[in-house]
Amino acid sequence: MISRRTLSTLFFLCLTLAAPGLAAQSLPDFREIVKSGSPAVVKIVVQHPPGRSASNPHDMEEIPEYLRRFFEFRGQQPQPPQQRQRMSMGSGFFISADGYLVTNNHVVEGAENVLVRMIDRREFEAEVVGTDPRSDLALLRVEASSLPYLRLEASDELEVGEWVVAIGSPFGLDYSVTAGIVSAMGRSLPTEQGENYVPFVQTDVAINPGNSGGPLFNLNGEVVGVNSQIFTRSGGSIGLSFAIPASVVRNVVAQLKESGRVTRGWLGVTIQDVDKTLAESFGLDRPQGALIAQLAGDGPAARAGLEAGDVILRFDGKDIPTSAELPHVVGLTAPDTTVPVEIMRDHKRKTVRVKVGGLDADDSYALSSDRAGEDRGGRLGLVVEEAGPEALERFGISGGVLVRQVSPGSVAAESGVLPGDVITMLGSTPVKDVASFERAVSRLEAGDSVPLRLIRRGAPLFIGLKLRD
Repeated sequence: MISRRTLSTLFFLCLTLAAPGLAAQSLPDFREIVKSGSPAVVKIVVQHPPGRSASNPHDMEEIPEYLRRFFEFRGQQPQPPQQRQRMSMGSGFFISADGYLVTNNHVVEGAENVLVRMIDRREFEAEVVGTDPRSDLALLRVEASSLPYLRLEASDELEVGEWVVAIGSPFGLDYSVTAGIVSAMGRSLPTEQGENYVPFVQTDVAINPGNSGGPLFNLNGEVVGVNSQIFTRSGGSIGLSFAIPASVVRNVVAQLKESGRVTRGWLGVTIQDVDKTLAESFGLDRPQGALIAQLAGDGPAARAGLEAGDVILRFDGKDIPTSAELPHVVGLTAPDTTVPVEIMRDHKRKTVRVKVGGLDADDSYALSSDRAGEDRGGRLGLVVEEAGPEALERFGISGGVLVRQVSPGSVAAESGVLPGDVITMLGSTPVKDVASFERAVSRLEAGDSVPLRLIRRGAPLFIGLKLRD
């Protein structure tokens, strides 16, 4: 008779022997994706004018160490800068049989000549049809027909945990394949200009210099993204890479094909996140939405009746969980489209219809005291005085009070108010002068949570104030 202990030992031995087979069955097979996808993937060799600084390891010093765009740089033997011919390399892929292909803007930016090499060793000179620096995409075309091409995912149903595959030329090693999973969706990576129109797909796929502009596939062989950036401290892959999602690629490619330029939806607002204290002060059950801190005077939001202090909760039927989500949604909205925008104002939900503007048409907007005041907001711990004409003109505001002193340990100090801030609104009451500030403070009750709008170093900002009980 076999003992219980012996049976247990045999059971675990069987599991151990079976484990490799079970693991093999659970892993996907990428061979078919590679076979069908590789012919449409290309290596892009870019020649820059002599004396022009192509993006290369030296330029990387000007880019934050932890977040770098990537492609391979190979120069000639050292020569004087005015004579030096610079070459850079990246990846790309055909999206139609008649020669249209996609890559990153930073791969072809400033190019004198662009050469496209296919896996079957054919080479073509490419024309740059159009570029979009805001999304870091470029559309090229070669004179050829019946070319292999890849399809962009149409469902936009990519999820965290899905397997994905990248094909490209890292370090010049043509048509290398790496695989991993989607580790996050909708990552916001603002550009050097502070723009944030791409909800990046984050993966742990090994991406290195030379992969830039290459495709990211799902298991159906569809392109779900264009590899664009990596998070690194060494210059190589550490398992954090970012791809431009297919939804953005489709939108940009369609516009570049039609007109050679891209126009995005634009609201004309400066926004910030809503923290716990601000959420309570606005009557929200949790931090959510995008808080409007400032509006362009002639922008779409202002024309529709939106106000500073409104919290945008939904835009065109899409939830806005954080402020970073709003530019992603607005940017993909066609200009001149009228959409419903759900906001929170004065502790009440309200829907406003907004006619979205175009970013290219409305590119951007820019946003001393005669007598000192006394401590007129003692409950908050602030010493304020009326903002002088110079400050009003500089900040583009019609009134406000300048914070001269913040008492240590006060409500204002705990909330982060600083000397030099210009207060323009307390709660829902505009602050035009010291008298209006006093009246607003006098109406506050113990335990109240209210938003405080101020200008700090020229930028609008909301802070949540919570009075002590």
